[in-house]
Amino acid sequence: MRRAGTALLAATACLAALPVAPAWAGDSGPDESPATAAVVPRCTGTAPIVCHADVPPGTYDVTAVLGGARAGSTGVTAESRRTMLAATPTAAGQRLIRSFTVNVREPEGEPTGPSGSPGLDLAFGGDAPRLAGLKVTEVARVSEMSKVTEAAPGRHHQLFLAGDSTVCDQLTAPYTGWGQQLPQFFRRGLSVANYADSGESSGSFLADPRLFGTMRPLIRPGDTVLVQFAHNDKQTTAADYRANLGALLDGVRARGGKPVLVTPIVRRWFNDDGTLDNATALHVNGLGVNLPRETRALAAERGVPLIDLTALTKRLVEELGPEGSKRLYLYDEARDNTHTSAHGATEFARLVLGELRAQRLVPAGVLR
Repeated sequence: MRRAGTALLAATACLAALPVAPAWAGDSGPDESPATAAVVPRCTGTAPIVCHADVPPGTYDVTAVLGGARAGSTGVTAESRRTMLAATPTAAGQRLIRSFTVNVREPEGEPTGPSGSPGLDLAFGGDAPRLAGLKVTEVARVSEMSKVTEAAPGRHHQLFLAGDSTVCDQLTAPYTGWGQQLPQFFRRGLSVANYADSGESSGSFLADPRLFGTMRPLIRPGDTVLVQFAHNDKQTTAADYRANLGALLDGVRARGGKPVLVTPIVRRWFNDDGTLDNATALHVNGLGVNLPRETRALAAERGVPLIDLTALTKRLVEELGPEGSKRLYLYDEARDNTHTSAHGATEFARLVLGELRAQRLVPAGVLR
């Protein structure tokens, strides 16, 4: 049931302190939200401004009014270091309305990791954060999502992620998965539900009930599911790898979801000639199985969209070269040529975004 009146009351309460309450226009508006409930978050601090809403697991629209009497620059993260909005400048006296949709789950980061704090946590940071108003409205609760059997016109969509540590919501900086940086590229109407988990292979993700067993019932008709595995399939045969990916595809399709196979990001492992044409970089495993090649072949055989992130990241890393590409990974911090920095995760997320846009894998209206 739509309760726009409640949402409007919440918005008014949040904005009451403003000298002039801004019109809800442009990026979103309270009358557009299909929310069933509204919450006024509690906010403390100045840099960052930390806000909390006592809400159960589910999907929530967040609308923020940025700006203040002085110029500022504000970025937003949610839950376990997910970037929801890149640094956004505001001039003195300017007000900007920005909205996005957040997936709130338990645990809030990696599915096999620590629980984190209950409810929704938001941090408004940046060089000079300015927050003039904030509204949180409920879209759907996890307890109700598995009951949905058909797509409802105009409803919110979710983009599910199944993968490993290069994708997941990493708990501790500077480690950052590309899935952790992906939400900043979407407007209200699509939430990123990142079920990727460190150390997982195609087989272990299937076997652990906290992973695919938890994610699968929440997939609703029309939702997109990105699947990236290979980093930890070091001793997986070609037949088992294909069977595992095939089982994931079948499970997504059985729920009415749209599976997309994603080849893994490359490891930063250069040859003497400045190329990445070697087994370590391109995920040819210990049994000689070229895992990206198997993924490409399976996508073609099963008629599933493919994001060839191996090819895309290879091109980018080679263009930057051995020195310039260090910033993409955690080479300087940990001599790590596999896991990405926040900068690298953002750049790789942009590559994924480009394919989501080009292949029309998510509704065009949710793209920033």
